[in-house]
Amino acid sequence: MTDNSQYFSTNKITWNNKVKVHAESEMYAMDAFKKGKNSLMPYELNALGDVTGKSLLHLQCHFGQDTLSWSRLGAKCTGVDLSDAGIKLAKDLNNELNLDAEFVCCNVLDTTKHVRNSFDIVFTSYGVIGWLPDLKPWGKMIAEKLKTGGTFYMAEFHPIVWMFDYLDGKPVMKYGYMQDEVIYEEYEGTYANENANITSKEYGWNHGLSEVINALTEAGLKIEYLNEHNESPYNVLPDLEQTKSGNYVTKDKLYPLIFELKATKI
Repeated sequence: MTDNSQYFSTNKITWNNKVKVHAESEMYAMDAFKKGKNSLMPYELNALGDVTGKSLLHLQCHFGQDTLSWSRLGAKCTGVDLSDAGIKLAKDLNNELNLDAEFVCCNVLDTTKHVRNSFDIVFTSYGVIGWLPDLKPWGKMIAEKLKTGGTFYMAEFHPIVWMFDYLDGKPVMKYGYMQDEVIYEEYEGTYANENANITSKEYGWNHGLSEVINALTEAGLKIEYLNEHNESPYNVLPDLEQTKSGNYVTKDKLYPLIFELKATKI
């Protein structure tokens, strides 16, 4: 088995460095969030509907804005993330806002070791699976954490998006759609603030849609739907154009930017 610990350690340092920058960025709109703004996007809100009274596990939650948004909507939430700085801020926000979410710092693949409860909903979104070298243990963990009949939902950037290198300001096709080799990138700034005075050092992996689906079905989940969308709720790629809906698209719409998947534990 490949030892990925050094990759995870490097990524953890980078994400710890990003927390303060992101918390102060316009993208994360912390002041508005504290005043009640919901950080969740239409895809996930439409997919999961009324979460009142449901237990929800949020995987790779960063510093917990989406977790706490689900909490505000009535779910009983637990968030996990690799970054201890992110988890600390999430706990601080939970206390400041008088919410009842719980937060755990761990590698998402080790969630079962650190979180004992099972949940009605497992949720993850936007820029998450690319940090994982292999999705089979991820799918297995999701199945372990779901109650029978429970729902798994993810909204994520489409695998085609990750075939491109964006570091020179223009998308250049560089990486495989299904690439087993680790991808290393080093650049200044971060997606929430390109001018931030930090160096991002990141290791990631590309996963095609078949790998996502097979990891979940092999773990015992039934896929309810897989949707692909031209529109992204985040303006994090070069030369996107805003639509009337407030989302963002490529000029030519030649490939989808987002996919969403909903599954049930049977």
